[in-house]
Amino acid sequence: MPTCVWRISPALVVSLDDKFGEPVDTYVNGSQVWLRDDGPGGTTLEWRLHPVPGYQRPPTVGHDELFTTIALAIAQGGLPPAPPEALWDGLEAFAAYGDELEPATLTAAATASLGIAPDGAGLVDHQRIGDDWEHSDGRISVVHALLDQLEDGGSERQP
Repeated sequence: MPTCVWRISPALVVSLDDKFGEPVDTYVNGSQVWLRDDGPGGTTLEWRLHPVPGYQRPPTVGHDELFTTIALAIAQGGLPPAPPEALWDGLEAFAAYGDELEPATLTAAATASLGIAPDGAGLVDHQRIGDDWEHSDGRISVVHALLDQLEDGGSERQP
């Protein structure tokens, strides 16, 4: 499946908040999700912040307020309850409903929507990564697994 991947950074969190606003879905495992019709031809893209292995939510913030709280603190120059890299490894964007997209077309649309070029883009096997993550009880990094597949597959990878 075609995908784009960004490593986590404070700038990425602020851009997500500025461009996309609050996530449409949040999970107790730390995942944050946006569904947006900003893909080629109005294709719905899923934008997902993947949690770090061993994710621990800061006890002072609920899972449904986490992203907004972190983004606001960073944007205002304050101290967030946890640094973004302690919560999320990175962001992934892909066609939400399995629509066929060319990796280069997805990359161009995702970069235009977010305003930041991905660290990697190309084809990945989501099933394999999901199975590996489940078998490890969430102890592997989904973002590292994605980037490893992109590198191994010879797909587009940005420095």
